[in-house]
Amino acid sequence: MRLILIAIASMLTLLPDWAMAQASIPLITTQPTANGGSDYSLSLQILLLMSLLTLLPAALITMTSFTRILIVLAILRQALGTTTTPSNQIILGLALFLSLFIMAPVFDVAYNAALMPYMEEQIGFEDALNVAKEPFREFMFSQTRKTDLALFADLGNYGKFATEDDVPMVVLLPSFLTSELKTAFQIGFLLFVPFLIIDLVVAAVLMSMGMMMLSPMLISLPFKLMLFVLIDGWTLITATLVSSF
Repeated sequence: MRLILIAIASMLTLLPDWAMAQASIPLITTQPTANGGSDYSLSLQILLLMSLLTLLPAALITMTSFTRILIVLAILRQALGTTTTPSNQIILGLALFLSLFIMAPVFDVAYNAALMPYMEEQIGFEDALNVAKEPFREFMFSQTRKTDLALFADLGNYGKFATEDDVPMVVLLPSFLTSELKTAFQIGFLLFVPFLIIDLVVAAVLMSMGMMMLSPMLISLPFKLMLFVLIDGWTLITATLVSSF
């Protein structure tokens, strides 16, 4: 206990000197560049980078294929009637790695065109951000319906855009998400129909046999699982999701 008290007292005596040393280091400074402009200091760049890392989950949901895949897998689990199998962790993991597989070309372009030149100090921080978002914009435009773009442009009083470069991210992001939701529910509906038919057939058979107290879901679940296994359902679902992009 005496040693701990001595250590705390020593640290308290060093606090003023440490505070003065920290105060002498500027947090935000600008550095002149070769073209006559200015760039942010390293400390501010690290702060911005750490702030961007906190936005990675939001970017994963709003700018990639993750939303469509997750919704389709959730609807598939509901159609099968297995409410907890596969678990949420397995569905999230499958959606995540399928998204990484689909988005790999986009990540490669962003890495080679933006991150590598920035790490080699060939371009500045703002230029790297502008270059990195271009492949993501191309991906989102390829999956966004023109009607959704026109809707949000009209809601925001932006008017008609001459080219895709004129579309701001505040219009592109909600348009992309709306299109992804529409596509995900369309795929989910097509997946739900055959399993719904099995439920209806089993329910009709049980009613005709007078077994009204027996739950149709209890009888139809083995048939749905058997059908899903016989057609190699997981391979078909993953192939359909990947090819939809």
